[in-house]
Amino acid sequence: MSLKDVVSDNRPIKVSFEFFPPKTAEMEEQLWRAVKRLEPLAPAFVSVTYGAGGSTRDRTHATVKRIVEKTSLNPAAHLTCVAATRPEIDDVARGYWQAGVRHIVALRGDMPEEGAPYAAHPQGYASTPELIAGIRAIAPFVISVSCYPERHPDSPSLEHDIALLKRKAEAGASRAIGQFCFDSDAVARLRDAVAKAGISVPIIPGLMPSTNFKGVARMAARCGASIPGWLSHLYEGLDNDLESRRIVASAVLAEQVQELHAHGFDQFHFYTLNQADLTYATCRILGLVPKDLS
Repeated sequence: MSLKDVVSDNRPIKVSFEFFPPKTAEMEEQLWRAVKRLEPLAPAFVSVTYGAGGSTRDRTHATVKRIVEKTSLNPAAHLTCVAATRPEIDDVARGYWQAGVRHIVALRGDMPEEGAPYAAHPQGYASTPELIAGIRAIAPFVISVSCYPERHPDSPSLEHDIALLKRKAEAGASRAIGQFCFDSDAVARLRDAVAKAGISVPIIPGLMPSTNFKGVARMAARCGASIPGWLSHLYEGLDNDLESRRIVASAVLAEQVQELHAHGFDQFHFYTLNQADLTYATCRILGLVPKDLS
């Protein structure tokens, strides 16, 4: 499928964007430039991440609250199981509901110490399905969860991941957002295996638009995403050539969108890293036309 075919295809396209809460005033300015740049594309929702062990809890809440108050966007707040009791997590969920947030991305989460094995809090939620059930007991949130086309790094098998996703869906999850993955065939195989297992929630491919290839490679190593050899080769010798990296990143992202669209996907989740340009350009490739918000 060519770019011409993608643009001329009549299937409606939905996109969503992920941001992370800023740590400094400069990063906050960058975040809000990205938010305002992408807002006219009318995403289905935007999510705001949660640091390991709940380390960005307050900043996440403040960012989500500002999105509710200052934009037309539908924010989804991340919420994790780690390093908190059930009452503490329940209070955070109630705070989101009171702030006008109606969508939560429920995750197991990572431990505060990088690389430490996961351990549930003794008085906390032991698993994502338990967390989902707890959230839904508080308020009728829309709940998204994660999925891993190449297997979660802590999982013994992809079959184990699919069985866990089934439990998440039974607990009340309504969609699964994919970890970023550069193998479009793997994403399609996961979707087909999920459907074969009788799980009806849609699988939304996760896309990583970034010119910082070394940073992406580090993230991939932590989350179990593979970096194909051809992709590494494209970035060889470009460490000090930002403009060329931007062109390469744009080409890679456009090609992956073409591949996924040809596989039948019409929903895409962009891990923006609080940068807008690559995501914006790719959404235009998908045929999305910005709305006038004036």
